[in-house]
Amino acid sequence: MLHIVNGDSVAEKLQQGIVHGDVLVWREVYPHGPVSLYPADWNNRSVRAQYLEQTMGIPQAEFIQGSEAQEKSLADFHKYEEIVLWFEHDLFDQTMLCYLLHWFSGQSLLKTKLSLLCISEYPGIELFRGLGQLSLEQMETLSGTWKTIGAKELELGKAFWQAYTSPDPSLLQQLLSRDTSALPFAKDAFQMHLSRFPSTINGLGIVEQTTLEMIQAEISSPLELFQDVGNKLNALGMGDLEYWNILMKISQAPYPLLQIHGLKAFPAYNESSIALRDCEAVLTELGKKVLNGEEDWIAKKGIDQWYGGVHLQGNIPRWRWDIYGQALYEVSGED
Repeated sequence: MLHIVNGDSVAEKLQQGIVHGDVLVWREVYPHGPVSLYPADWNNRSVRAQYLEQTMGIPQAEFIQGSEAQEKSLADFHKYEEIVLWFEHDLFDQTMLCYLLHWFSGQSLLKTKLSLLCISEYPGIELFRGLGQLSLEQMETLSGTWKTIGAKELELGKAFWQAYTSPDPSLLQQLLSRDTSALPFAKDAFQMHLSRFPSTINGLGIVEQTTLEMIQAEISSPLELFQDVGNKLNALGMGDLEYWNILMKISQAPYPLLQIHGLKAFPAYNESSIALRDCEAVLTELGKKVLNGEEDWIAKKGIDQWYGGVHLQGNIPRWRWDIYGQALYEVSGED
């Protein structure tokens, strides 16, 4: 058997006798940066590697080497009788799951069986953020509870990956109006993805909006903000490096929405976040006006941001998120 999991902590627990067979950690952050239909293509990988190094500090060589190694392991899938995918409900995991289902949908599985274990809760855990929260004993209760992946799951995963990586986000919005019950957590996760687009009200996505609201509610520590925003928007499964990049963008001149007192630099890749412990985030006057809907941040500052396969640029980005209608809105005219 081969078990494909979303992180090292899960892998380490599974390897302590909970399951039999090999364990492969799939290392990617598909919610961040440019994502293409075929990420293994050299040009696509090179663009993504550069972006991840610039925004998250992940060394290009390390990313490329790691990606090639995990794909080599995946390409050897025929040597296994069964492959089990261990994933969660959030966008971080659902994008990985859909990429893998897209990949497997293009393979001749022959005698290899595909299975899926995907959960959004666990008895006794009030706010389930992920499999990494579970003890060895709790993980053991999940072993063997996975379900067979059939044609419906493969086709829907393929469709989600195609829509997510498309430069036209209306394809994803259309897909969300269909029956997506074959992958029960995909709909909420990808709906949350669309809410990350700049809103029609003030140009903020859901993460920036929630951050400013919490600072207004007197949560000023960046570490607390990461924890509380992450809890409130747990359907994103957002990591710390993703969040530090967002905080950095909304605190940068010109037109900063907040200032972070005591900050020397955001933690780099593989660095501890302890340096942020004594920092304090406060709203600027512009931040207060944007939060109140009196100013539009994107119209003022402009945007250069990736959302899956969508690249928004300029002061009049083509797509906006309508908070009230919970849908994307296409703007006529684009810078």
